[in-house]
Amino acid sequence: MTLRKMVALGATLITLSTSGIAQDKPGFKDTPMLPGGQWRVHDADRPAPVVVTPAKAPGGAPSDAVVLFDGRSLDAWTPQRMAWPIKDGAMTVPPRAAAGGENALVTKQSFGDVQLHLEFRSPNPPTKSSQDRGNSGVWFMQRYEVQILDGYRNPTYADGTVGAVYGWKPPLVNASRAPGEWQSYDIIFERPRFGADGSLVRPAYVTAFLNGVLVQNHQAMLGTTIWRQVAKYTPHGDAAPIQLQDHDSPVSFRNIWVRPLPEAAIAQDLKETMK
Repeated sequence: MTLRKMVALGATLITLSTSGIAQDKPGFKDTPMLPGGQWRVHDADRPAPVVVTPAKAPGGAPSDAVVLFDGRSLDAWTPQRMAWPIKDGAMTVPPRAAAGGENALVTKQSFGDVQLHLEFRSPNPPTKSSQDRGNSGVWFMQRYEVQILDGYRNPTYADGTVGAVYGWKPPLVNASRAPGEWQSYDIIFERPRFGADGSLVRPAYVTAFLNGVLVQNHQAMLGTTIWRQVAKYTPHGDAAPIQLQDHDSPVSFRNIWVRPLPEAAIAQDLKETMK
């Protein structure tokens, strides 16, 4: 084959592959069946994953994310009393004295199973200690809390430090940065499942990375977070708002986004009666 013919053949193949003409699917139809009996190993007919475009910069929102705070607007949130002020691309919990009481921030949209990213900063210099130092929290479905606290050289009870499932499980390690430095949370929250009679079929689970370090690994939660009590479940719906806690500490936040997760993300963990 001459070089000219090779070039022409290559151009034809490229045209066919990009013109929408059906091509043979890569894969096999004579391999063993996988557990569940729906697909074979390397099945040619198995649907390809949905394409999601990642952010250009690490920590940025991918193409399928719901952006909750981009540094400019609180449009995705409802404050309990007054809006949290925004400055230099960050929002900060205002003093309760100015707000007239507790002033959490609640998303207007409701969520169930999610991947959440947020960045927070504890005040510097710190003026208090233990639970009064840089205290806030992420409340999934307004019930299940992952703690935010200034955990840098700040002794407190283990199940109340940053990275803890509050009142239940301390973080695996303390990965805190110093006060005044931006820190990141990447959290997978899996909502609980209830039966038709209201009984708990599957608890909520949380996996959390603090500053890129694993601090909770598919940790089952005991139920709705309650201060100084053992958490317990009460039946609720499949979706509810996310809440950022006001603990009367000027914690700042930026770059908050969430990805609602499909049932397939946790289906392998569900009981047969829930699938």
